[in-house]
Amino acid sequence: MSRPSTAFMFRRLGSLAAAAIVLGAAPPLLAHDMWIDPTTFFPEPGAVVGLRLRVGENLLGDPLPRDPALINQFVFEDGSGRRPVIGRDGADPAGFLRAGTSGVVVVGYRSNPSAIEQTPEKFNQYLKEEGLDTVAALRARRNETGLKGREMFSRCAKSLVLTGPAVTGQGDRRLGLPLEIIAERNPYMAAIGQELPFRLLYDNRPLAGALMVAINRLSPAEKLTARTDSQGRVRFTLRRGGMWLVKAVHMVPAPAGADAEWASYWASLTFGLRDAF
Repeated sequence: MSRPSTAFMFRRLGSLAAAAIVLGAAPPLLAHDMWIDPTTFFPEPGAVVGLRLRVGENLLGDPLPRDPALINQFVFEDGSGRRPVIGRDGADPAGFLRAGTSGVVVVGYRSNPSAIEQTPEKFNQYLKEEGLDTVAALRARRNETGLKGREMFSRCAKSLVLTGPAVTGQGDRRLGLPLEIIAERNPYMAAIGQELPFRLLYDNRPLAGALMVAINRLSPAEKLTARTDSQGRVRFTLRRGGMWLVKAVHMVPAPAGADAEWASYWASLTFGLRDAF
């Protein structure tokens, strides 16, 4: 059986999401960031890890229970391969995995598109906050700055969980998300205060000029920011232990028939530095 086209998926899910917003069922989706918050970043082999989904800002978020209508992909990958994350619909945590042998487990969540419409003021401010300067400039050239922003947004979240001791050669891996952040050095083999490289891919190609932000749960106001270079790379010096969130947003014109002008992708990557755990 052939898979539905992207445009069809946007049209169908856009209608469902718009209806949900009208009915008041989707307020948590409208929060900015979304990330995976495991019950532990450091499980022992064989332990069960809960995978909580959170939406909010500055690593303060509300639960996003498991919703099959939103999930496009929810998987984890370790040395034994890739498997689906199991869970009960409507539950928080949204899924569970059983830790295997030593090494990094990569968890990935991709949502189906959801619709949102914002006033001109809120949409323009959002573009500024997320560093979407090219979209703002295009709207200005089209004399659209005073118009509402109609958008279809998708979540592309990852998390790195370490089972047992860190193993050389086992770090982050590509999962093929539309917008994906990759830690190019295993954070679990780095000392606090060392510089770590990250790469941003859009459709499996390096994305240049995107704003990337790193936030620590213990000091969320002290954000680290950088624009990706021509190869989609940035480097952050992480000087605190605890949970880290690295994030980025990319926006493109929506496909024809999507009932929106823009399609955005929100990428996040979480991991823990052991010093504070």
